[in-house]
Amino acid sequence: MTLYFLVKYLHVLGAIVILGTGTGIAFFMLMAHRSAEAAFIARTASTVVVADMLFTLTAVLLQPVTGGLLMMLSSTGFTERWIAVSLGLYVVAGLFWVPVIFMQIEMRDLARVAAAENAALPPRYFALFRRWFLFGIPGFGSVMLILWLMIAKPV
Repeated sequence: MTLYFLVKYLHVLGAIVILGTGTGIAFFMLMAHRSAEAAFIARTASTVVVADMLFTLTAVLLQPVTGGLLMMLSSTGFTERWIAVSLGLYVVAGLFWVPVIFMQIEMRDLARVAAAENAALPPRYFALFRRWFLFGIPGFGSVMLILWLMIAKPV
């Protein structure tokens, strides 16, 4: 196996981790939210925050490294339009994903307090959840477009 294909494998694996973890996190947060049970939401959000830090963050940090190595190994430059667009979309995804991390942490904390006090979730939780959901659309959509660009490499 050549170095190029090893790096390409790691790059594709990183994309899978980002998409898979993002999909899983969205699903589990949505299901917990729909339960309206503060303790369940708190436990789910706690797991989601750990998963985002362990899996998503690692893959997000490695993608530019493996992508840069692929560019170098294939003599591809930033003049390739699909690469420039992909990098722009990567920035967009990051601009929506970073705030989502803090929203998840705050939703977790609000749910923990509500569960500990045997109280209803506060309005702030619901406002954060709506924003979290809305931020997921351009954030995840950008990653989906990047995946398409990686595969299609349109001229």
